[in-house]
Amino acid sequence: MIEPTDLPYRPCVGIMLLNREEQVFVGQRLDSTLEAWQMPQGGIDPDEDPLATAIRELGEETGIAPELVELVAEAPGEFHYDLPSELIGKVWKGKYRGQVQRWFLFRFTGRDADIDIATAHPEFRAWRWAAPEDLTTIIVPFKRDLYAQVLAAFSSHLA
Repeated sequence: MIEPTDLPYRPCVGIMLLNREEQVFVGQRLDSTLEAWQMPQGGIDPDEDPLATAIRELGEETGIAPELVELVAEAPGEFHYDLPSELIGKVWKGKYRGQVQRWFLFRFTGRDADIDIATAHPEFRAWRWAAPEDLTTIIVPFKRDLYAQVLAAFSSHLA
């Protein structure tokens, strides 16, 4: 039997998207019935630049066009989280123990009407804007530490 610690981390990006009121975009995943919200994230394709991945994933998950976002900052270093034991072997075809992520902070310059989560491959069933200080309480518990680290990394850019 494969031990979770023998599995690699999935290379991924995370996106913190701020609106004009300094609120953060969060979505509720389609594949979960939990009342949990998360920021957009997604896997880095082989030979893909992490910033390009972030812009691609943002479009794939929110329908937001690249010209409607401005890069504010990239978090230094990488962040990781482990899946809870009950999810290992069930998500990502059982190939990963969690994710190692590069995080990007973007400012959204569009309007709410420019957001469309009914994309070609939808990932969210609902979305809203949330206060940054609420992120660690509305995310699934196993990502709370990760979100606290991301908030700390971007704290100088948050109101």
